[in-house]
Amino acid sequence: MKTSCFISLLLLSVFSLSVFSCNTGDSVEEVQHDPVDYVNPYMGNISHLLIPTYPMVHLPNSMMRMTPNRSDYTDLTFEGLPLMLTSHRGAVAYSLSPTLDEPHLSVRPVLYTYDREECKPYSYQVALELGQENIEVGFVPSHQSALYTFLLPKDREDIYLSLMSHSGRFEQTCEHAIQGTEVLQDSITTLYIYAEFNTNIANYQGIEEGRRSAVALTFHKPVGNKLCMRYGVSYISHEQARKNLQREIVSFESRPLEKRGRAIWNEALGKIKITAESENEARLFYTSLYRTYERMINISEDGYYYSGVDKQVHPDHGSPYYTDDWIWDTYRATHPLRLLIDPVKELQMIRSFLRMSDEDSNGWLATFPEITGDSRRMNSNHGVAVLADAYAKGLNDFDLGKGYEAARKAIQEKTLAPWSDKPAGELDAFYRQHGYFPALPEGVKESAPEVHSWENRQAIAVTLGTAYDYWCLGRIAEMLGKTEEAEEHYRLSLGYRNVFNPATNFFHPKDQNGDFIMPFDYTFSGGQGARAYYGENNGWVYRWDLPFNVADLIDLMGGKDRMIAALDSTLQTPMTGWKFNFFHRLPDHTANIGQFSMSNEPSLHVPYLYNYAGQPWRTQKLICTIIHEWFRNDLMGMPGDEDGGGMSAFIVFSMLGFYPMPVGLPVYVIGTPMVKYAEVSLSIGKKLVIHARSASLKNKYIKSVRLNGRPLLQPWFTHEDIADGGTLEFTMGPEPNYTWGTETPPPSFKMPK
Repeated sequence: MKTSCFISLLLLSVFSLSVFSCNTGDSVEEVQHDPVDYVNPYMGNISHLLIPTYPMVHLPNSMMRMTPNRSDYTDLTFEGLPLMLTSHRGAVAYSLSPTLDEPHLSVRPVLYTYDREECKPYSYQVALELGQENIEVGFVPSHQSALYTFLLPKDREDIYLSLMSHSGRFEQTCEHAIQGTEVLQDSITTLYIYAEFNTNIANYQGIEEGRRSAVALTFHKPVGNKLCMRYGVSYISHEQARKNLQREIVSFESRPLEKRGRAIWNEALGKIKITAESENEARLFYTSLYRTYERMINISEDGYYYSGVDKQVHPDHGSPYYTDDWIWDTYRATHPLRLLIDPVKELQMIRSFLRMSDEDSNGWLATFPEITGDSRRMNSNHGVAVLADAYAKGLNDFDLGKGYEAARKAIQEKTLAPWSDKPAGELDAFYRQHGYFPALPEGVKESAPEVHSWENRQAIAVTLGTAYDYWCLGRIAEMLGKTEEAEEHYRLSLGYRNVFNPATNFFHPKDQNGDFIMPFDYTFSGGQGARAYYGENNGWVYRWDLPFNVADLIDLMGGKDRMIAALDSTLQTPMTGWKFNFFHRLPDHTANIGQFSMSNEPSLHVPYLYNYAGQPWRTQKLICTIIHEWFRNDLMGMPGDEDGGGMSAFIVFSMLGFYPMPVGLPVYVIGTPMVKYAEVSLSIGKKLVIHARSASLKNKYIKSVRLNGRPLLQPWFTHEDIADGGTLEFTMGPEPNYTWGTETPPPSFKMPK
């Protein structure tokens, strides 16, 4: 008799995924799991080249975040225990070092080896190795507070705890509590801490070295041989830190706090309920969804918040204030995903952007808002895309007029030069007159004062990104009835035409005389990171950086056949020379398929472009290939910088079977579903139900689609089609359907007549 074994994940009534295993003659055993059980915080913790993911312990979009203080998973040691991260990229505030033999009175944390580490979204455990003894550490976060526990070896009665501030001071406030400050990198923004212990402090010692300080605390015979430290944090004051602690953590028991955190995560992740083909696919999906909750973070504290923009405390007037967002990364998929599954929170974030512009002395819309203010990283002003997209999809309970003015000022009054917050200068005046950002020939020294001292012009990246921004600005002006302004913005959005080289079908940098930079190599020209002309990726990727007007790109290339040939060439042209040389010059350009790179955000929309050229089966095959080759439930399962949800939202959308493109139009393009069933909670009582009959790694091709009970013959649909809930039904098969979706491509921008 043949023996078979299979794994299936089934959606239950109170959402759970059930794992069944069948063997001949055995009964079926059911094990139920919640969504959070499929999160693997270690996925991607070893980087392919640059920044790994971190096993972040936090509640969704909350101020309190913690991760082990190491460069990546391969480190055998870490330095102390962080009390909090002020950035998703691991900016540690304060350090904590427990010891057994004597106090560690130093402004440097202890370097620990460790064992038995276990990380979940809502809790963390690790054994710190001290010789032949261990301290068992537990950590559980709340929103603006957390609880650490330290279990001593059985024969030990004393434990010593050292706390270090990288720039600040501590003081003891009573026999069982301390408070401290740490000034962040802007030298103004301060993180306050208030901490209480379950055992009185027997001895308190302090030390200061320059800006750093530390205290060493001694504790005798903690209750149950376990020292507990609960603490609150605040950007407002010590008193507010104490209030945040008292509001959120009422005891020294970790289990109730952990139970509450688990429930909060299940509620957030349960907004999308899936039936996956395998446990690994479920883990990939829910880990990716978990990553999208790292940013932005809610920093309102009892109705007030500290703004890093103007360094002042403001009332929030009942709408929470969010910050810590790298919009260049997140506007493409993270914000559209949040708009779909949590529109209330997305609205609060958009309102936060508008408050930031009020607090900014220039009135500019944010680009890279962080705890310490807007760092103005990368290029372009893509916050305008977030505003345009939300309003176009019906999320309109915000002051669009204010957002328009803030976006217009950011685009026109701030320089377009990357990584710069300087006012517009000579390069910007050139752009307004000629419609492109001028490039320098290689080897020519930069003289424009608005260009950052260690950055380059990124001439094509800036030209294409600003064209997108002007298109979004035109969309908003049109929504506001500003017809003449909309027409001017739309005209400027066509600036990409000025740098398209019809002889090569690439976007090619021009100098100030209007001549293409020559000689030119679309793989390597531009120096490190190709940053003189592009940005982190080379000319092959930026060849496709026109998501809002793909129809015009097809025309520029000479028609659909030539566009398909160019896409094929991008995917099939091998890396030039040794991999060492390639990645030395283009370290962000990993996860290669030919010259295409799946490791960076400008690439996210590229697999969907075959839809626009009448070959949607090519998109279906490519998306399936990319997800299964480059995104996996393992330590190297993230091929590039994940950027706090920027890359992960692409995975969530793509596994559901569609993707928002372009951001700014209420449209989703269809890829291929990689879940058999999904139930997406849109808002109160509204759900999008997705059925993908026979979907599997083998059955990756779409045979037919029905939307809300009617045949869908095009590879796209509108937000309006699903805004009030709906049903999307895919029938899948192992071979392409060469007729489905070929006649009506997704919409692109058209100039108003």
